Amino acid sequence: MEDKERISISDKVWSFFASVKLTIAVLIVLALTSIIGTIIEQSADPSSNIRLLAKFFGDSLAPTVYNIFLRLGFMDMYHSWWFILLLVLFCTNLIVCSLERLPKTLKLINTPLKPLQKNVINTLPLRKELLVNADLKTVRNEVLNNLTMAGFRISESAEGDSIQLYSQKGKYSRLGLYVVHLSILLIFIGAIIGALFGFDGFLNLPEGGSSDVAYTREGRTIPLGFTIKCNWYDTKYYPWSDTPQEFQSEVVIIEGGREVLKKSIKVNHPITYKGITFYQSSYGMVPEAEGEFHIKVTPNGGEGKILHLKLGDTFEIPGTKIKGAIVNFSPALTRDLHTGMFYTYTEQMVNPAIAIRLTDAGKETLGGWILRRYPETGILPEGHKIDFIDYWGVEYTGLQVSRDPGVWLIYLACAIMSIGLYIAFFISHRKIWIILRSEKNSVRISLGGSVSKNRISFERDIEKMLSKVSQTIKGRGKK
Repeated sequence: MEDKERISISDKVWSFFASVKLTIAVLIVLALTSIIGTIIEQSADPSSNIRLLAKFFGDSLAPTVYNIFLRLGFMDMYHSWWFILLLVLFCTNLIVCSLERLPKTLKLINTPLKPLQKNVINTLPLRKELLVNADLKTVRNEVLNNLTMAGFRISESAEGDSIQLYSQKGKYSRLGLYVVHLSILLIFIGAIIGALFGFDGFLNLPEGGSSDVAYTREGRTIPLGFTIKCNWYDTKYYPWSDTPQEFQSEVVIIEGGREVLKKSIKVNHPITYKGITFYQSSYGMVPEAEGEFHIKVTPNGGEGKILHLKLGDTFEIPGTKIKGAIVNFSPALTRDLHTGMFYTYTEQMVNPAIAIRLTDAGKETLGGWILRRYPETGILPEGHKIDFIDYWGVEYTGLQVSRDPGVWLIYLACAIMSIGLYIAFFISHRKIWIILRSEKNSVRISLGGSVSKNRISFERDIEKMLSKVSQTIKGRGKK
């Protein structure tokens, strides 16, 4: 009785995981939760998600809904225990379903094709008949030759004055579905590995700064195992606009005290080292930072010279008695159309400018603002030129840092899925039986066949083959 009870429980567990209803239910739950996870910004600042939820639930309910979603794990859904549990449940269901049905499929594949009676052939979905004026041996050889050229491996059975040729092709196409199952399983396993052993974080690196850790949204540190340094950051804007066109930074990987990798990264062009990928995601100003002005001073007709200066430092235009000093800086300079006064309209370095005071032989001559985005503002009346190249050390590059050890498995799964889908949709299981029966001076060809998919194509191939057999035999008769 105990053995029967144990068997009964195990059968129930097996039946539960082999249920198609379970598959549908898990897929629906995964789809619904993924929709929520797509709408809600994952691992984001709470204020941004509260603003988003306010659009659906109103300002008063948004904080409450946010706290509920936070406790349910929707703010970092793809790393939550219940989402991983759903993936494990789906993987188990997929494995059990495949194991439940695979033996029957393999049995069908390995069952050898046998000859059929003519009355059975006439019941097949595809039926054709053809009468040709030739002897049985000639027709048999011609049909056999055409079937072989079509990729069929022929079996033959003779009975009295008739010969039956039969074959099948593409019997392993039944396994295409299981190849797709395997790819789906590998995708979910890769996702589970990524969720358990990977991480998503961020790192704000000021120009010239370095770090050997990244940070989660909760403030937890993630050791990188090496040091990453930002050499410089730069934003390019559309002409006559404050809309960023491209932002990029040059980063260096340092390990063991030496530089092992250097690359300029920008949006959609990340850098990966030891499985950790750094994406260019944001930028900003370092609070209360004192940077270094990089300017290029070029005398009229002479060679330019690049200088690195601080606010208040002086410089000299080579070959002249003109001296200059940087007296002011604005991260975003514009002019009031009514008063003509210059003012700073944002603290972000959108349209940076430096104010220069010039003296010639000790006498103050000229001064004004030089804008980095508009080099013509640095041309002096005498033909000399001062270029404002950069204000280095005051901006940071915002990097998204992620490690996904399961991603290679997902790439492999995608390749396997492509193969499985090709097998499942484009390779058909074709079976054909042909009875050749002598009738006086002729041979009657009775053909029957079946196909798992793409019947029209199979029927067209059969008609071409019979037509070719008939034409070849007629050609021989004329000779």
